[in-house]
Amino acid sequence: MLHKREKSGISPLAALSTALAACMGTGNIIGVAGALCLGGPGSVFWMIVSALLGEMTAYTENVLGILHREKNSKGEWQGGSMLYIERAFESKKTAVVFSIFCVFSSLGMGNMTQANAMAGSISEQIRIYLPALGVAIAAICGMVIFGGVRRITQVTEKIIPLLSFITIAVLLAVIIKNHKEILPSIKLILSQAFNIKSVFAGTGGYTAAKAIKYGIARGVFSNEAGLGSSPIVHSAADVRSPEIQGLWGIVEVFIDTVLMCSLTALAMLTSGAWQPDTSLSPTKISSLAFESVLGNKAGIFLSIALGMFAFATIIGWGYYGEKAAEYAFGEKSITLYRLVYLACIVIGTCAQLETVWALSDIFNALMAVPNLAALWKLRKQVEFNFNK
Repeated sequence: MLHKREKSGISPLAALSTALAACMGTGNIIGVAGALCLGGPGSVFWMIVSALLGEMTAYTENVLGILHREKNSKGEWQGGSMLYIERAFESKKTAVVFSIFCVFSSLGMGNMTQANAMAGSISEQIRIYLPALGVAIAAICGMVIFGGVRRITQVTEKIIPLLSFITIAVLLAVIIKNHKEILPSIKLILSQAFNIKSVFAGTGGYTAAKAIKYGIARGVFSNEAGLGSSPIVHSAADVRSPEIQGLWGIVEVFIDTVLMCSLTALAMLTSGAWQPDTSLSPTKISSLAFESVLGNKAGIFLSIALGMFAFATIIGWGYYGEKAAEYAFGEKSITLYRLVYLACIVIGTCAQLETVWALSDIFNALMAVPNLAALWKLRKQVEFNFNK
């Protein structure tokens, strides 16, 4: 199925950059450290497993998103996951429920958790009044979000490639400096992921269960494959065929989790930043890993990297939530949604977010259920022909 170029569309690279912006945030650094603390090194293995499975899920989501998209009254592409869910179940109510879950996920996972991580990293370097910081972040994000998808993609195209390159370079520097610990770290990951004795023995079994739980949970938090979120922006792409955009979905998951999260975990393990029974916070573990090559400037680098990743995630998820709100409540809801979204940024910078993290995992699951069911029902529409 061919798709002519449309002035209302964005480039495939712009769609990829925005999708990466939405998923490459605290999950790639703080989330990895958190998974190590909660589930041990074995969780890294399950992160990668979830990503490899998620690559084909992302491909399927993007293909169906392109096939079922339509234009709104402004001539902009809309729909993506919402429309293929509606058509899979022949029920707009199911798609509206999915959209509402997406709106809540955008406010939690895509907004408050990111704003909180950004504020935390900044406040570790300088003393600052958090409500004022929240207002400043919201103001900057608002200037981008109120510009619509084109302004969002213009920003993400500039931030994400450069930021990813710099972060990967630093992570590789940490791993290379501690290269003697690479094999021991990999053995530790595999032994904790597949420790047969631990599966059947008390505490060890609990450890193995935690590795699976937190590895998959943080893997999904990082790359979002299966949630139905990224097809919302991929569906706005100006592409030659749905299959081509499907490939960009595979690239998105690979870069985000297989590459970035794996390198982050190896940097933390080889540098000794993570230790068994550690009481250090995920942020401190991340900082210690970077210190092995950046010295006392590691905290500054981490603050800047987290801040930029979190900012990109906030504006990317702002688009997802906006489109979900538009589908569920109509175009008139967009302005109200944007204002609520910006207010949540301020709340996120000031609040303790343990409950928000838990609710984010719940809404992730609630989004995934109808989305994955729709993918299964529409699976025969998905092709793997890239010569169209």
